[in-house]
Amino acid sequence: MEDDDALRYALSRELEAAGYDVEQAHDYRNALDVLETGGKRVAVLVVDLLLPGLNGFALARMARMRDRDIKIIHLTGADDIPMHEANGPILQSRCQQRFC
Repeated sequence: MEDDDALRYALSRELEAAGYDVEQAHDYRNALDVLETGGKRVAVLVVDLLLPGLNGFALARMARMRDRDIKIIHLTGADDIPMHEANGPILQSRCQQRFC
């Protein structure tokens, strides 16, 4: 679940190239639809923390309520995040200003 189209596309391509089946979601509503009606069980949810309408921690909690065994990987470029809310590892971008 990534609201940035380019990043979502790049992540999906990399995961598919590694042999994973990928369902993309561009907002939290679409992600909930995939979790509920996607046909296949979602084994891993990769979710951005900064989302319009709902933060990634809340989406992860909702996913965990639907499937207690789902694995969750959080993504963020933010520095000031409440780490205690994480339901899994946080991949945090640390880039220098000239490269961002």
